[in-house]
Amino acid sequence: MFLQRLFSTGYMVPPGRICGELPSSRQAYRSAIAIAWPSAIESFLVALIASVDTIMVGTLGAEAIAAVGITTQPRYMVLIFIISLNVGVTTIVARRRGENDPESANRCLRQGIILSCLLSFLLGALAILFAPQLLVFAGAGQDILADAVIYYRIIMVGNFFYSVNLTINAAQRGVGNTKISMVTNLTANGINLVFNYLLIGGNFGFPRWGVMGAAIATALGNFIAFVMSFRSILRPHQNDFLRLSRKDKWKLDIPTIRQIFRISSGATAEQFFTRFGLFSYSKIVAGLGTIPFAAHQIVMNALSISFSFGEGLGAASSAMVGQGLGRSRADHAIMYGKICQRIGLLISMVLCVLFITQRFPIVSVFNDSAEILAMSSIPMILTGCACLFQVSSTIYSGSLRGAGDVIYVAIISLVSVGIVRPIISWVICYPLGLGLMGAWLGLLIEQILRLVLYGRRFLKYKWVDIIV
Repeated sequence: MFLQRLFSTGYMVPPGRICGELPSSRQAYRSAIAIAWPSAIESFLVALIASVDTIMVGTLGAEAIAAVGITTQPRYMVLIFIISLNVGVTTIVARRRGENDPESANRCLRQGIILSCLLSFLLGALAILFAPQLLVFAGAGQDILADAVIYYRIIMVGNFFYSVNLTINAAQRGVGNTKISMVTNLTANGINLVFNYLLIGGNFGFPRWGVMGAAIATALGNFIAFVMSFRSILRPHQNDFLRLSRKDKWKLDIPTIRQIFRISSGATAEQFFTRFGLFSYSKIVAGLGTIPFAAHQIVMNALSISFSFGEGLGAASSAMVGQGLGRSRADHAIMYGKICQRIGLLISMVLCVLFITQRFPIVSVFNDSAEILAMSSIPMILTGCACLFQVSSTIYSGSLRGAGDVIYVAIISLVSVGIVRPIISWVICYPLGLGLMGAWLGLLIEQILRLVLYGRRFLKYKWVDIIV
């Protein structure tokens, strides 16, 4: 009876919120999965790009793992504005899809591409110029700084294409076309994998470039993904909702930009607080030394796999919530938000068992030294527990973004990631002397808090009345 109430659509929407006939559980789950699975796989593949780099440079030693890992947060600090922009693009395009207004949706797409190009070029140039200072501030020691700077600068060159690719895919998700994102990222991963093998170790006559080779491989994959995503809107089928033509006006459209910024401004605050917190958290762990940070980075790659499924399902939930509200069917928005959360719950339970029982084989894929295996054991157990809360909270936050409730999401990011995680992690890590285990206990506590806050907000249903 409990499982029936948990997973049946008949129990998901409060009676006072029902606006009309609801689809059966089988129909609703089938519709949700059709949109969610490509989005979840896409997000998984994006996370896998970073993991593949870490795995393959792991053959060069712990220092190489730390050099690649230390660039993660500085890279995402540069992406703050792009990711925020894309939240606005997805939300608006989803609403216009629900309202069957392709002209406004395509105008939003064009403005998103223009802004993404401008922002990524400017921010990328600054990141390349100040790479050494950024990475030292992130906690890079002299033993890894040279490799980290080389890796970061090359990644930032490819970041321009990666950013525009993300914006196009954000618009495609808004109309429910999640498969193009999956295909482009699958291709990017394949290219990254092949050129990692050729350029890191110098196989088949290619130069042995080590960490630099890993960066070049990733940049190449990002470029090819960009070409594929751009072609998807240049040569669409006649019945596609998003399409570009030669008659389009490629100039700044202030009313549309204001619409995007009204949503993305809250998302910018969320991203800033999130990245500030994650940057501080990474810096805290980096202070433990190269070997502990290398072990931490390996476990973070495992956690990113869990997060990728939550992020993918959250993106699907965002699109479906936005489309439901655009059709004036708040009950559909509530139902599909809960369906994505239920699917995520099942996935997180499987990942929890996998991370705990197979923690040593997973870590050994990255590096099999006895010191790193021992140091990562308890953090991997804590990762398994954390993913139970992380996946659901990420889906709830995606649903709230899809409704336009971005200010609340930003506030929770400030409280949980920007304040709670760094402070608790530092206290347990240093004054209490638990080291790396303390950092992961702090992360687990923060994930529980975030799920409680996002879940309560979603279940109050005030977000259904937000106008976009």
